[in-house]
Amino acid sequence: MILHVVLLRPRPGIASAAIDDLNAAVAGLRDKIAGIRSVSWGDNVSPEGLGRGYRHGFVVTFEDAAARDAYLPHPDHLAVVPLVRAVAADVLVYDLEA
Repeated sequence: MILHVVLLRPRPGIASAAIDDLNAAVAGLRDKIAGIRSVSWGDNVSPEGLGRGYRHGFVVTFEDAAARDAYLPHPDHLAVVPLVRAVAADVLVYDLEA
């Protein structure tokens, strides 16, 4: 299983509606791309103060690395990328095997 962790540092003044639209688009990928087990979205709720401005994030859980690799060039994933770029001043992606 692969956990595809994406953390977003939002652009200053970004509208909450744009964040909501991105959340919906990311959540919709589960029904469009084979090999996705789950998609979780959330705001940073850590009390440690180490978020470095990354206030939103999501985790896409894939069956395996092959499913993740098929997702990356998938047209439905690529359609979400401009929404991420519109919302985020910076993005951190970290994949791990679980």
